[in-house]
This record gives sequence, structure tokens and C-alpha cells, in this order.
Amino acid sequence: MSVESLFPRLEALLPRVQKPIQYVGGELNSAVKDWDETTVRWALMYPDAYEVGLPNQGVQILYEILNELPETLAERTYAVWPDLEALMRAEGVPQFTVDAHRPVRAFDVLGLSFSTELGYTNMLTALDLAGIPLEASERGDDDPIVLAGGHAAFNPEPIADFLDAAVLGDGEQIAIAITEVIREWKAEGSPGGRDGLLMRLAESGGVYVPKFYDVDYHPDGRIQRVAPNRSGVPWRIHKHTVMDLDEWPYPKKPLVPLAETVHERFSVEIFRGCTRGCRFCQAGMITRPVRERSITTIGDMVEAGVKASGFNEVGLLSLSSADHSEIGEVAKGLADRYEGTNTSLSLPSTRVDAFNIDLANEFSRNGRRSGLTFAPEGGSERMRKVINKMVTEEDLIRTVTTAYTQGWRQVKLYFMCGLPTEEDVDVEGIADLAKKVIKAGREATGSRDVRCTVSIGGFVPKPHTPFQWAGQADHETVDRRLRALKEALRGDREYGRAIGLRYHDGKPSIVEGLLSRGDRRVGEVIRAVWADGGRFDGWSEHFSYQRWMDAAAKVGVDVDWYTTREREENEVLPWDHLDAGLDREWLWQDWQDAVNDVEVEDCRWTPCYDCGVCPTMGTEIQIGPTGKKLLPLTVV
Repeated sequence: MSVESLFPRLEALLPRVQKPIQYVGGELNSAVKDWDETTVRWALMYPDAYEVGLPNQGVQILYEILNELPETLAERTYAVWPDLEALMRAEGVPQFTVDAHRPVRAFDVLGLSFSTELGYTNMLTALDLAGIPLEASERGDDDPIVLAGGHAAFNPEPIADFLDAAVLGDGEQIAIAITEVIREWKAEGSPGGRDGLLMRLAESGGVYVPKFYDVDYHPDGRIQRVAPNRSGVPWRIHKHTVMDLDEWPYPKKPLVPLAETVHERFSVEIFRGCTRGCRFCQAGMITRPVRERSITTIGDMVEAGVKASGFNEVGLLSLSSADHSEIGEVAKGLADRYEGTNTSLSLPSTRVDAFNIDLANEFSRNGRRSGLTFAPEGGSERMRKVINKMVTEEDLIRTVTTAYTQGWRQVKLYFMCGLPTEEDVDVEGIADLAKKVIKAGREATGSRDVRCTVSIGGFVPKPHTPFQWAGQADHETVDRRLRALKEALRGDREYGRAIGLRYHDGKPSIVEGLLSRGDRRVGEVIRAVWADGGRFDGWSEHFSYQRWMDAAAKVGVDVDWYTTREREENEVLPWDHLDAGLDREWLWQDWQDAVNDVEVEDCRWTPCYDCGVCPTMGTEIQIGPTGKKLLPLTVV
């Protein structure tokens, strides 16, 4: 039965809102399929504004893969800004997709991709606008399955009451598997209704259905255990890992935005996973093992994507792109191919110990020489040992000085504040390091025309990392250290003007910490914040720390207990039943090594150190070199 477009009703509202183009749809490479010709229908949501959500690689990949399947359609929906939300409520217009402007409630699945926990209130807005009950327990057979994925889904417990299901890890294969389960269930007449479908998904061991698990608590508030409440449901849910990325060369036809977005480029993921072992980095821990795309597949993807989109910048993405075993050949081959065209290449931030000037020159060969970004993360040698970021001060100064002498005039250095065992002197070391960088740059170039921007983020302990047991620094401590750093830089007449400083205060990190390591009781806080007007919490102009603290107090949740409290080794953590493949004993030992300033090598180039991922997940490291080269294009 056909579903009518909401666009005629929406169109009347658009002249009254800012940036109406973001709600119109019709982007190059978007897809609109016939509703009646399909049997399984997905609404994919990145729970943030269009300008942030459209470039999201995960959503674009699933959008393309699902729309390639027969009898399956996928459309996209994004968070609407408060001006349109108010009009939609007044006029009775529900949450819509941007592709065909169909109501989200009409779909079989609402799939949300959470790269950050600060999108949780936007999810509740979308559910409410769609007419979908906020609580999963109140939904009926006519409501879509609300399914979460993305990095934040590795601890979905704070939003468990709002979710029907969650998946861990890579989405390509499990999205297809879920589609087939839904198709079969529908073809059989939907036996067992909504619970029947959820049970089929849960029995596979690859989909987490929170309602099928009960959480028991000790009198002091700690979790006693998490256990299935019906037979056939597994005790642990395992993450999904796609092996051989060459078989999944997506996106093939990247979406080209109609409105300005945060990233306007064609992005190719050159490898997935990271084993550098940075102890703060959840992304590196949960995406193991490293799996490289071959140089030839990368070349084919770039060629196809540029042709299909017209983007004039290609980003080679991964958690540490310069670590690709053939990055030199990839960079040279692509630079040769596109020399003399308007297509440029870019890398995200580069590890100091993986950077070389030849590589940087290849990426800037087409005339675009933007600033270089390096991420030492810790301001002192001791802190870098604690977090396992094996970069010495000499390495950093040598690398940045080389960049200055080769014509770069701007570098950006990224650090964190509030790391475990951090003291005031460690943060003060950031100022000393920045001054030394400028001093060395001036001496090497004979010019005062060199700049350095210091960017600082607040550290948040994350699940499935060695720091999951650590107490988070309170925001007063973080803010005090940042103020001292600011004064140390601005008060220096010799170097202060050459060093820029960007940072956020410590309060948003506390809220993120509450959501990152929270359990199901934190869901009441999220709902109370949303009911009080909380929206777009990842945006500083919309975020309200006081709103979160008031909500926590109202529902009786102790924020400090979830954030600044250090956990004991044997405490049951809210996500212990969700398996990222990492051995819990190994994580604990790595936490102890951190406290004792012990570094761990990268298992790509050294013997295995038994993190547990490969044997547990049945996976293996897949790296080159392949020895192949990129051939010139016959026609550019």
C-alpha cells in the first residue's frame, strides 16, 4: 500500500525556517524507489543536522548497500532544527525522510548511527515527531524497529529503554542479514508479531535486544549481573567484523549535498581498525583488527567516486592513514593520476612517527598546501607513556621543523586534558612544547612567519578501553588547568602571538562521560533533559550543562558516581555482556601498565600481545604490501 509524500505539507513551512534547502532532498546520487515494489524498508538516521549527518560515511555506505538489494529501499532522515520542529508540531507534520518525504513511522526499521552519545536527545525528538512511542515497551506492531549502531552503540544501556535493538561493529553484512530476517518474517505472515521478529533477531547472537535482558543491582548501586530473561537468547552479543574490504568498495556513488556541510569531499576508507594501542581511543579498540584495502581497490574507488560526484577533494580516511603499508605508493599513484586537474588529496591528522615530508609533498602536489595536523595528545613525555602514544618531544619538534622548512607555515597540535594520572605540570607542558615548536621553526626557516594552533579536548573514559575503569577528572580541575595554560601562552611576549589556543570547557565532557559509561538508570536523565527542551547537545550554543545537572538531580542520579568514580577490577560494567572481542583481563593489565608508564607495541609489526580480538572473533590482521602499482588513467 502506497505511502504519500509529506512534501506538499512540508513545503508550506520551509519559507519560515533557516536553511530550508537541507530538508528538500534530491541530491546527486540519492535514490527514490517505488514503495509498493519493496517489502523491507529502512529509514536511516544520523541524529544531527543535515550539514553534519549527510557526509557521514557509515550512513552513506548502508544507504547504498540496502538500495542495491532487491525489494528493499532505504531513505535518510536527519534531526530538524528547533525552528522547523516547532512548526511541524503546530501543523501536525511528522518526522520525514529527505528522499521521498515519507513519514518515518511507515518504515520497517529506523536505523540510527551514533558516533557520539550527545545525539541521544535528538533521537527522542525524532521518535516523538514521528509518532513512535519513546519507550520500546509501548510500541506496537505498526511501529518500526528502532535499531542503533555506530561507536556509541557499544554501550547502548543508557538508551536501552528507547531501543528495540542494537548492533555492534561493522554494518555492511549485518544490515543485509537483518533485512533477510524481516523479509522472511513478513512472508510467513509476521508470526509472533513484534516480539516474534525481535526474538528472531536476538537468537542469531548478532543483534542485541535490551528487553530480553534483565539487570540486577547491588544495594550500593553497582550492577550485580545482566542476564537473559527468556530461553534462546545468548548471554553475550558479539560485534560484527567485515573481512576483505576489497569486496565492499562503498560508497561507489557518494551523495553530493545541496546545502553546505562540514565535509565536502569524497572520502575513501583506506583501512579499518587500528592496533597502535592508544589507551584512550575507543575507536581503535573496538574496530580491531587492522584490515587494509589494496592499492588497486583504493585507486578504483577514487576514480569511480570522483566521476560519480564531481568532488574536487579526495580524503583518504582511517584512524591513522599514514600507517597503511602502501601509503607512499598510494599517494604517489593518485598524485600522478590527478596532477594538473582540480582534484586534490588530503589526509586527516597524522601521527608524528608516521609522517614523512615526501608523503606530505605528494598530497600537496596539486597546489593545495593547507595546514598539517598532528596529535601528540599528552603534554609531557610521562603522559604520552600513560596513554601509549609513543612520540617523544624530539620526534615532534623534528617533524614540525621539517614541515616548516618545506614551506608549511601552519601546524595544528591536538592534545587532551583530564587524562588519567594527569597533574598540573603535564598540561603546563603543552605550552612549553608549543613554544619549542615555534622556536625551532623560526630557527630552521630564518623567519618569524610560522604559526602553531593548539587544540585541546576534554578526555572522556570510554567503554571497551583500558581506561574504562578510570575516574574522570571533574570539570573544575580541567577548567583550572586550561586557564593556567591559556595564561602561560598569552603571557609569553616572544611566542604567544604565534600560538593559537582552542578548547572547550570541562562541562560537556562530564555529560558525555555520564552517557558513555552509564547504565539503564541514566535513561531517565536523558528523557528528563529532552522534556526540558534539550536538543543538539553536541552544539555549544544549544548545550546546557545546568539542564543536565538539574535533570539528574530530579530523577535521583548521582553524576559523580558515574563519572569521577574509579571502578574496581571485578565490578560488573554495564557493557560487559557486549563483546568487542577484547579480553577483559588484557584490558585490566593494560590499565595497570598505563598507571606504571609501560608502553605496548603495535601488533602489526611485533608479535601478538593477546588482546583477544583475532581468536575470539575468528579474524586476522590483513595488511600489505601487495607490490602493485596504480596505473595512469587513460582519461581524467
